[in-house]
Amino acid sequence: MHLSLSPARLGVVGAAAALLLLPLAGRATAATSVTQDGLTPSAMTAGVATSAQLTVHSSSCFTAKTLGVGVRDAAGKNLDFPGNASNVRICPSGAHFTSAPRTLPAGTYTIFGFWQESGGAWHNLPSHKLTVGVGSTTATPTSTAGGSPVSGQSVVWSDDFDKGIAWGSKWVGDKSTSYRYGNHNPDDNKLDWLDQSNVTVSGGAATFTAQPSSRTLENGKKAWTTGLLTTEGSSGGFQVKTGDYAETRVKLPSGSGAWPALWTWKDGNGEIDSFEYHPDNPNLLELTNHVTSGSDYYTDSGAVAPGQWVTIGTHYGAGSVDWYINGKKVYSDGHGVGSDFSAYLILNLSISAGQYHPAPTGSTPLTMQADYVKVYR
Repeated sequence: MHLSLSPARLGVVGAAAALLLLPLAGRATAATSVTQDGLTPSAMTAGVATSAQLTVHSSSCFTAKTLGVGVRDAAGKNLDFPGNASNVRICPSGAHFTSAPRTLPAGTYTIFGFWQESGGAWHNLPSHKLTVGVGSTTATPTSTAGGSPVSGQSVVWSDDFDKGIAWGSKWVGDKSTSYRYGNHNPDDNKLDWLDQSNVTVSGGAATFTAQPSSRTLENGKKAWTTGLLTTEGSSGGFQVKTGDYAETRVKLPSGSGAWPALWTWKDGNGEIDSFEYHPDNPNLLELTNHVTSGSDYYTDSGAVAPGQWVTIGTHYGAGSVDWYINGKKVYSDGHGVGSDFSAYLILNLSISAGQYHPAPTGSTPLTMQADYVKVYR
C-alpha cells in the first residue's frame, strides 16, 4: 500500500480523503497483478544527479494512471524521483520507466516502484536500500595505467561513461546472441535475465546492478535481472579486429554469485575473455582465448580484490593474445586470433547459478562499476 503520498501524487485530494481510497486497493489488485522485475539505482553519490529506472510486468494488459519511483529517507519523508509517467500500458511482456534525474544528500534511503490505478488507488512495489555516499560510491581513482602498449596505436572507439548510455547507437543491453534465449541463458550456468535498466551512469562511471527477479528460468531456477553492454545489434555495430587493443577499468564486485567479464562474441564463437572474476577467488582473474587456445589464472593480491579498481587490457594479436593488468603484461598465449578475427564487445555482470562457483546466498543486490572501455588500433 502506498501509505505515504507526496503532494504531487495527492493532487487536489487531501491527505485524509486519500486514505479513504486505500481499502479499494485490495479489490483492484485481485484483478490485476503487477510484478517488479528491476529497480535501480541501489547506490548514488551525494550531489550527483541520477535517474531511476523501473521495469515491471502485469498478469494482464491494462493502463496504469501513473508509474514512478519513490524514495523515503530515514524519517519517512518522501523524496521521490521526478517525472512520473502517465497512462502507461503495462502487459505481461513488460513495461519500462526512466525518471528524470535528481540529487540526494548523503545517507541511507528506501527506494521502491509504485503505480496508480485509473480509479486513483496507489500501490507500492518491493523496496530495497539506496545508499548515497559522499564522493566514494562512484568516484574513480586516478591511474597511471592506460593507453595501448602497441606503438603507434590511437583510440578508435570508446565510452568514458561521462553521459548517459548511448542505447541503440553504441550499446545494446537487453539481448545478445551469446544468450540462448536472447535475454537469458540458463545453459551457461547463469541466472541472468538481461534488463538494460540495470546499467546506470553517474559520476563518470557505469554501474551494473544484479538483483532477484520474479522470472523463472527454463531449469526452474529463479532469475536475477542484471546489466550487460554489447556492441552487437547497435546501429554502430562496432567490432574489434586482429591487432586491436581493448582496455577497461572496473571496480570488482564483492558478494557471492557475482561474475563480471569483458569478452568478445560473434556468430556463436569469437570469444576472447579479457577477464572473468569470481569473488570466491578474490585475488584471481581468468584470462582465456576460446578462439584458438590459451588460458591463465592470474593471481595478484595487490591488484585484484573485491571492491578494488583494476585496469585490464587485451591485445588481439594474430600470433598471440596478450593480457595486461594495470599496464603490465601478465600473460601471452602464443596462439593468437589469426589474421581475420573480428567480434563484438561485451561488458557485463553475470550471476553464477552455483555449478562452478557459488550462487548468491541472499537477495542483496550485487554491483560492478566501469570507468571506461576503449579500443586502440
